[in-house]
Amino acid sequence: MLSNRYQANFQNLLTSVDRIRQLLENHIARLQQQSTQTESERQFAPESIAAQNSPSALEQLCTIFDLSPFERDILLLCVGMELDPNFELLCANAQGNRERNYPTLGLALSVLPNSHWSVLASQSPLQRWQLIEIGKEHTLTQSPLRIDKRILCYLLDEPCQDEQLAGIVKPMPPASPTPLPPSHQKLAEQLVATWSHGSDTSSFPIVQLCGSEVTAKYSIAAAACASVGFNLNVMEASLIPTNPHELNHFIQRWFREALLTNSALLLNCDEVNQSDAVREFAISQFIENLNSPLIVTSQERQHPRQRPLITFDVPSLTHSEQLAIWNSNLGTAVAELNGQVEALASQFNLSTPTILAACLKVKGEMGKTEEEENSTSPIQNQLWDICRTMARSRLDDLAQRIDSTATWEDLVLPEQQRQTLRDIRAHVQQRTKVYQNWGFAGKGGRGLGISALFSGASGTGKTMAAEVIAQELRLDLYRIDLSAVVSKYIGETEKNLRRIFDTAETGGAILLFDEADALFGKRTEVKDSHDRHANVEVSYLLQRMEAYQGLAILTTNLKGSLDQAFLRRIRFVIAFPFPDAKARAEIWQRIFPSRTPTQGLDVNLLGKLNVAGGNIRNIALNAAFLAAEAGEAVMMKHIVQAAKSEYFKLERSLTDAEVRGWV
Repeated sequence: MLSNRYQANFQNLLTSVDRIRQLLENHIARLQQQSTQTESERQFAPESIAAQNSPSALEQLCTIFDLSPFERDILLLCVGMELDPNFELLCANAQGNRERNYPTLGLALSVLPNSHWSVLASQSPLQRWQLIEIGKEHTLTQSPLRIDKRILCYLLDEPCQDEQLAGIVKPMPPASPTPLPPSHQKLAEQLVATWSHGSDTSSFPIVQLCGSEVTAKYSIAAAACASVGFNLNVMEASLIPTNPHELNHFIQRWFREALLTNSALLLNCDEVNQSDAVREFAISQFIENLNSPLIVTSQERQHPRQRPLITFDVPSLTHSEQLAIWNSNLGTAVAELNGQVEALASQFNLSTPTILAACLKVKGEMGKTEEEENSTSPIQNQLWDICRTMARSRLDDLAQRIDSTATWEDLVLPEQQRQTLRDIRAHVQQRTKVYQNWGFAGKGGRGLGISALFSGASGTGKTMAAEVIAQELRLDLYRIDLSAVVSKYIGETEKNLRRIFDTAETGGAILLFDEADALFGKRTEVKDSHDRHANVEVSYLLQRMEAYQGLAILTTNLKGSLDQAFLRRIRFVIAFPFPDAKARAEIWQRIFPSRTPTQGLDVNLLGKLNVAGGNIRNIALNAAFLAAEAGEAVMMKHIVQAAKSEYFKLERSLTDAEVRGWV
């Protein structure tokens, strides 16, 4: 059933079109010298239309685009052509040409009151806002006029999307009923306060929301727009036209839509490739020239050439905010988790939608657990793993995830090094108690990151030690190849590191920066810009490590080349010694899985092979393949053959002393 407002609007439009019809009929009558209308009747004014409680769509359109009475009537002439089948004959008769059965500018100038030639100017509202289309088949005054489809739908109060914006600009999905966390609500209120200084939509300052969490920025923008009554639309910056003519047309088209629908635009620049200079210039021009309310979201700040942006940094949820969201959405399930929620809020830095999704998933898992009496996975572990999985999605694109299977039993190290590894684990496990409950975080964020340096020759167990810690803590371990991160272009290394740390913050993953020698060395006297920039890169990485809420581990083969000032900023430093004969024998004792068949292996003799643990693993694996091919258990003869291959790879010779008495 049609609403009263809709019916009143439609009747108003028909009445306005009828006035234009009367003007056409009067003009035809004059041409035929049969006019029976007085001049006052011919000037029938729209004010005589029945009043309604709210302005009609036509009145609103005239106000929005500042249409003169003549421009309004041209628009109505085109509307009549769409709504009244008699308008074709009227137009033909009024122009004295049966083939010219459509509105033209010449007809409008002849028939409509208050006519003026200014409608031809490109800045006249009808043309500037593309309210009508002018055909190109004839002279300008005799070309067909047609109302734009989007404008006709607006006048009819019918829902319609501008076809030239379809697929590019999209309405923001309905906001979540969950209220914003306090820190994000404060930002939304600051955004509204910033907008309140503008007297109209064309003077609203551009707002920029910076941060790594896309959903948080969207929620803040949606809350701010709802507060001031704006409809929010979203556009990916990658879809902005790069052709200058197309760009200007698109800007004007969106500006028109924003005025028609009282809308703001959120321009998502989070995934923009900043190395694309053409795209960057188009984005900058779009921001500079758009006069409608605009919110720019990005991970890194945009820097327009002239027009300033008011920037708000969007932080991740605080520990207390995350805890409140967990408790609110888990409800009675919190009691069954036996204190796990506190650990989750401490370890994972998740957004509100991610926490809601995790809660829904774990509730489903809890229902399955109740049906399965012999469930072997505690619900606490299931929820922890759900959070791990949700936190890792973006980091998989930036680093290599290592499946941690190593345990303390696999790690052969002196007791002092093992104790330091246990200390590292304890710092990660107890950081919430110390930082939050005991107040150390209140002293400032600097130095709260847990960092470690593992030094030693290749194969001495540095990566395995990181795996052991990750396995103990049930956290993801990611290896970052610093040689791939470091760039010769100034500023690129810092950008690469920023992306890694920002993404890793979500899940508190353990970051293993392999081959740190690619970036670190003794910082020499600054002789040129390259030396200065190298020091900036080192300082930036140290700064991020000190602020990172997880564990960051650096590995190096050359500890002696590192600057002492750098070492002082690392919390833990562990030297992995080259294993002696006793340690090597212990590694051999543990190297073969229990299901591997062995025969006559003497670990004390095997310990004489002067190689590191990584090489021992390679030899054991190759020997297993040799034995499997021969259909035998692994024996000393297979290890001799595998050892020769490994030594050849190392460009060393296997001595008689090392294999004496083996076979």
